[in-house]
Amino acid sequence: ANEFYCAICNPFQFSRSIMTGPLKNHLQDLDVFFSDVNTGKLPAVSFVKPDFLLDSHPGTSTPPLFEAFVQRIIAAVQSKPGIWKNTAILVTFDESGGTYDSGYIQPIDFFGDGPRTVMIAVSPYSKPGHVDHSYSDHASIAKFIELNWRLGPLSKRSRDNLPNPK
Repeated sequence: ANEFYCAICNPFQFSRSIMTGPLKNHLQDLDVFFSDVNTGKLPAVSFVKPDFLLDSHPGTSTPPLFEAFVQRIIAAVQSKPGIWKNTAILVTFDESGGTYDSGYIQPIDFFGDGPRTVMIAVSPYSKPGHVDHSYSDHASIAKFIELNWRLGPLSKRSRDNLPNPK
């Protein structure tokens, strides 16, 4: 077990459909991701979570460490043209690394929608230099995956069931 692994940072930690179903066997260490990229066997969807030394959180990490981690992921994928041509890498931040936008929080449920944060899309499909101000949240990625691969919500009460905020 990785001593730097943050179990509560796993976005699927409390999703019964993932942690007790067939997908639980797909939770892998980072070296498996790089191996999958190198062999051209990357799954349709991969979530990569840095450990607490690389996650840019104040107190345990720094932004340059996180940026180097992200650059390593991007460089690995871009080095394989067959993978890169069909890939979108979405870079997000939980709690925005302490530098979130303190603007209005959507009241979509008891907890609100949390602070607004940046998402960076690195892909042959993205427009270089384009800034899109459309509203999205962390559940937007799960909703995109469910729509694109025709999957159901994670659970009956997960945030991916909520309407998109406006």
